[in-house]
Amino acid sequence: MRICMLFLCGALLLCSPVQAESKDQWVDLLPNNQLDKHWTTTGNWSINDEGVVTLEPRPGESGWKRYDAYLWLNDQARNFEVKFDYKTQPKGNSGFYFHVADRDDPVSQGIEVQIYDSHGQDKLTDHTSGGVIPRIPPSANAAKPAGEWNHFEIRCVDDQLTVKLNGKVVNKVDLSEGPLATRPKSGYIGFQDHGLPFQLRDIHLKKLD
Repeated sequence: MRICMLFLCGALLLCSPVQAESKDQWVDLLPNNQLDKHWTTTGNWSINDEGVVTLEPRPGESGWKRYDAYLWLNDQARNFEVKFDYKTQPKGNSGFYFHVADRDDPVSQGIEVQIYDSHGQDKLTDHTSGGVIPRIPPSANAAKPAGEWNHFEIRCVDDQLTVKLNGKVVNKVDLSEGPLATRPKSGYIGFQDHGLPFQLRDIHLKKLD
């Protein structure tokens, strides 16, 4: 009887909701204020005791083609949700990349959600914060002024991409249509080093596969 009870308890643990739902849980990508546990880069990214990730380009670092200097997540994803805060300086520029098949060529081998100092910008383009590059502007300009924290929530399930900025849905895109139809369907996730100061915090990811 004792052996049977132990076997039954073990079976119940294996079938428990915690075990069944573990793959759908949010993962802290900056655990204990560690940057190198989940990320890799040759760029000058650092994290402080408050969990704020800061990009401070070194002398001579400029432009956006130094792809190994991007902040790259070690793991890959297809269907996912991600949420994070970002802060730009005046005229700041970065981007959230996903479905990157080749980290040496993310611009043509991935998809970018634009991050930009676009507060107050009248004309909406794919370079307004929340725009999807290439060629898909957001439906609204929800970015806060430079120097303030902004909050992104980005969800990608199969070909359906939803981008929410500061609580407002600013983009809904069918990735099977238009200029994104030929882009990879899964791959790496990363943040752009555009050679400009930039900050991140509270990065969390949930895989939905």
